[in-house]
Amino acid sequence: MNDKIIQEVTDAIEGKRDLFIGVSDRIWGFAETRFQEFRSAELLCTALEQEGFAVEKGVAELETGFVGSFGSGSPVVAILGEFDALASLSQRAGEAAFNPIVPGANGHGCGHNLLGAGSLAAAVAVKDYLKEHGLAGTVRYYGCPAEESGSGKAYMARAGLFNDVDAAFCWHPATANVVMHMSSLANVHVHFKFAGKSAHAAAAPHLGRSALDAVELMNVGVNYLREHMIPEARIHYAVTNTGGFAPNVVQAEAEVNYLVRAPKASQVLPLFERVLDIARGAALMTGTKMSYHYEGGASNLIPNATLESKMHEFMQGLELPAYTEEELAFSKEIFATIPEEDKLSASMQVGKQAHELLSARPLADFVAPLMEKMVVMPASTDVGDVSWNVPTAQCGTATWAYATPIHAWQTVAQGKSSYAHKGMLLAGKAMACTAISALLDPSLVEKAKAELAERLGGESYVCPFPDEVKPPKLSLTKDATVSRSAVTV
Repeated sequence: MNDKIIQEVTDAIEGKRDLFIGVSDRIWGFAETRFQEFRSAELLCTALEQEGFAVEKGVAELETGFVGSFGSGSPVVAILGEFDALASLSQRAGEAAFNPIVPGANGHGCGHNLLGAGSLAAAVAVKDYLKEHGLAGTVRYYGCPAEESGSGKAYMARAGLFNDVDAAFCWHPATANVVMHMSSLANVHVHFKFAGKSAHAAAAPHLGRSALDAVELMNVGVNYLREHMIPEARIHYAVTNTGGFAPNVVQAEAEVNYLVRAPKASQVLPLFERVLDIARGAALMTGTKMSYHYEGGASNLIPNATLESKMHEFMQGLELPAYTEEELAFSKEIFATIPEEDKLSASMQVGKQAHELLSARPLADFVAPLMEKMVVMPASTDVGDVSWNVPTAQCGTATWAYATPIHAWQTVAQGKSSYAHKGMLLAGKAMACTAISALLDPSLVEKAKAELAERLGGESYVCPFPDEVKPPKLSLTKDATVSRSAVTV
């Protein structure tokens, strides 16, 4: 049965490969950051509609969020797509040297152009299978904006968009062909603003109230907090507004961005409350006013070995990409630019033998063994919010040269490469095959759901930010403004 599914899915995706590659490359060119992916979302919606999907736009109050559906009734499988870029990562495609198209502009440094298009390929292949065999069931493509710090999927989960879904599938561009068995760090991303009173710093400092002092005191307080939180937690901050450049003026405003992480959502929320208390204290000490707003948040990822084992089974059965001499040559050029510390980090993850093999031939042409022990990824993803609500499986495929760091110019440079396209289509096939198995085999879904319930241990999903926090409303203009929910103290 697996062989038949593999053949039909392969034929479906390869028969429309130009469509999926074209979508990916156009999104790469749009390079739109979180919540502003208007052209990318519209392109994907158009492609879904042309493939026979019914598309609902603006879901969960997300301007660039959408769901494309095909079929009817149960079971329901979800394919998750992303399409947001990163700021300040502009880079020309196909060049193995840092060369921005526009210095300081956006770039797809996490490969979400590939992610969105690969998921589109999976959804279309499942749709074709349902249609060809006249089967009951529904496939949905979830257009999920703002994975990078905006947490579009958390808004979708809070709105109940996954409540009737039986299984969900996603993938991520990577340097290996692997099925993920891992958790991730839950996080809360919050922006703090302090308002004080300006005054001449020499003539009348007693009349001023320094917002910059408040930011500095907050940061010092959080640094003292680090000794008294669990070792696995992380707190990062960036000062985004110092209030001006004149040292003889007491700064009337200052702002700082905070990202609070911990292995579980139940750990990150109490830790954030302690950070919030420190911010309140900094305002009291300086006689300033503090306000804050949520930029986003994500729950920890709940793995599902049941679906992952099936996905790994299919990935082993699929034909892996063959690479040309030109593709290998470019991957070696990219590999030569990667800092040694990144190569060392990669070697610790794959082992000495694989490191030596991939250093000589940086494009992975094998499927990594299925992970037996769950690891905690030292990063965050809003796929975690989906995984709390529905059994979820993910894979990664080799779209980048070995040891390529994410969120770097090298990822952008490879984003339109022919080997990235091959990895993208492989991911689409792996997701589609597993989704079709979930549609055909009720016992697979029931076993996956039972595993999820056991892993949750009775805990219920709680969105990592309050109900009153809404997605920003942006316009497609240069002077786009953000309307946020703020709390003033």
